Amino acid sequence: MTLEVDVLEVLEKDARMPVDEIAKMVGVTAEEVENLIRRLEEEGVIQKYKTIIDWEKVGREYVYALIEISINLTEDEGYDGVAKRIAEYPEVRSVRLVSGTYDLLVVVREKTLKDVAYFVADKIATIRGVRQTVTHFSLKMYKEEGEILYQRDEGGRLAVSL
Repeated sequence: MTLEVDVLEVLEKDARMPVDEIAKMVGVTAEEVENLIRRLEEEGVIQKYKTIIDWEKVGREYVYALIEISINLTEDEGYDGVAKRIAEYPEVRSVRLVSGTYDLLVVVREKTLKDVAYFVADKIATIRGVRQTVTHFSLKMYKEEGEILYQRDEGGRLAVSL
């Protein structure tokens, strides 16, 4: 199991790392790493390889919203049912069952604020069991999927404006 975890941790940091480099890092042959990765893909342990893109650098802007959702539980549908219906929408980036004052935290990506508003009003709020929503808009992202999205000023501090 340790070899699996070691390889998975390397892939999580850099999915494009060549197999021979991974093999050197974990102390086995490239063929063993290839076979392990193939098996982990087949078993569904490795779900997908994904690229993190800074869309602003290519002139495309998106609006990200974090939506807190409170749910009225019913006999025939619990958290999972509502969460799975929400997860089916292509606008939805993530859905999490959370502890605290609300039940689900949903991250949505749309082209405009108006698109987010329509999504919440026309799709989320109309789902049976949804009691209340609170929407927060992301103003700036500093880190995504474990990756820092800004240029580091070595030895310096992040600028603060008041």
